[in-house]
Amino acid sequence: MLSIALAQLNLTVGDIETNTARIIETARKAGDRGCQLVVFPELSVTGYPPEDLLLRPAFIEKSEHAVTTIVKAVNDVAIILGYPLKKDDRLFNVASFIGNGAIQATYAKQHLPNYSVFDEKRYFAAGDSPCVVDFEQSRIGITICEDIWEHGPVEDSVRAGADIVININASPFHVDDVDRSQQRLEIVSSRARALAIPIVYINQVGLQDELVFDGASFVVDAAGDLTQRGVYFDEQLMVVDFDFSPKPVPRAADIQALSSLEQGIYQALVLGVRDYVLKNGFERGVVIGLSGGIDSALTLAVAVDALGADKVTAVLMPSRYTLEMSVEDAKQEAEYLGVEYQVIPIEPMFQSFLDGLADVFEGLAHDETEENLQARCRGIILMALSNKFSKMVLATGNKSEMAVGYATLYGDMAGGFAVIKDVPKTMVYRLARYRNSIDKVIPERVISRPPSAELKEDQRDEDSLPAYEILDPILERYIELDQSPGQIVAAGFDQNDVYRVANMVDRNEYKRRQAPPGVRITKRAFGRDRRYPITSGYRPGQSG
Repeated sequence: MLSIALAQLNLTVGDIETNTARIIETARKAGDRGCQLVVFPELSVTGYPPEDLLLRPAFIEKSEHAVTTIVKAVNDVAIILGYPLKKDDRLFNVASFIGNGAIQATYAKQHLPNYSVFDEKRYFAAGDSPCVVDFEQSRIGITICEDIWEHGPVEDSVRAGADIVININASPFHVDDVDRSQQRLEIVSSRARALAIPIVYINQVGLQDELVFDGASFVVDAAGDLTQRGVYFDEQLMVVDFDFSPKPVPRAADIQALSSLEQGIYQALVLGVRDYVLKNGFERGVVIGLSGGIDSALTLAVAVDALGADKVTAVLMPSRYTLEMSVEDAKQEAEYLGVEYQVIPIEPMFQSFLDGLADVFEGLAHDETEENLQARCRGIILMALSNKFSKMVLATGNKSEMAVGYATLYGDMAGGFAVIKDVPKTMVYRLARYRNSIDKVIPERVISRPPSAELKEDQRDEDSLPAYEILDPILERYIELDQSPGQIVAAGFDQNDVYRVANMVDRNEYKRRQAPPGVRITKRAFGRDRRYPITSGYRPGQSG
């Protein structure tokens, strides 16, 4: 029998010392459990993605020293380890097979992704040959992440004699028609089935800036059938046992699954908040402006599930336009979750601003300027509390608002991290109901009442925007699918709505560029996914 441990770890980019210590500790634990081989995710020494840290010679030297340390420290178990390797003035993304106190073989990633959130060709040279290692009773082929998605590397491994392929990954989560883990499984299963070979797929877990990695490592047999899958959104040392008859066959074991798309997204948000806040040194926690609306209610629930109620402070900042039921609902949200809250009315400072600007604004009608002043009063309060108590502000805006600019710079956009920045409004409602299915933390009235910014009398979001049931599908087609307004109209949407929305998206690029980062859950988030110019004279027509 061959026993392989998959070390699904949450490592930190750049923290090479801690990553090294965790790799050594995990290898020893795997050895203690009787495993012969332990496999770590892609670039596990440096964390993924290290981005422009890879351009620093001292960083590469430190990584190389860490690999030497690991080789010397791990003796009773073999390991497959990912790290950057400088060779002949070129940098490679590699995985080495390490055993008996030495590097036995090294594989360089052949397919370097250069799309969406990936830009590996900026840093790495591509490898050009397979790597197959004789180990125990098997011959193990090693590949890295994108290599499994493209034809060539796995096939070359089999031609070189591999009877097991191990693929190490740093593959981020996102949702489409199905979640990303299902897409991975379908690709890997098709490879295994076509080549009649079992494949072991190890993925990292955790958040790096905007990218959340979901883990969900798995194994398929030579027929392409799933035999084992690890947990989602958490660390795990998953042991895979192979029997030989005479070829290696993975034993069936636990198969973890998500109960729903909402569960996957919610867990991604929770992991994202926990990692971003704690890895960036905000051990004292976070502060959230709680309005009584659904966006801040969901953000509060995520924050408490991520950090604990004792690490979350809610601030209610009512204005002259805030309805009493909004205050009641916000208080109830905080009480449901056991969160300390404060009430700081913004009327005194809002009136002070109005008085200070009265002469300059004399004779001019009230408009969105006065609305934005209220939002900026709240932003000032939240940032003051952040400074004084060393707590990160969590912004509460959703993707629909961010897309069309229905947000105030230096107001409700203020913060260190925007939790639901990539969550469309219609999904916000679905997530709220999902969270309430576990235990009720969001009052039903918050979910059922029409959304409003409450910055003027009797305000409703739909006074300024199409209904979210119409807006979100238009945004998905325009932003994520790159469809032209003409194509969207042809799909059955109202022409006036489509061109109005497209114009709002285009003219608000400058706002989004100044927004804090947030958890990426779609395949085209506002962040590293989107690289549109702020200054642009281009306006889409029917086809553009």
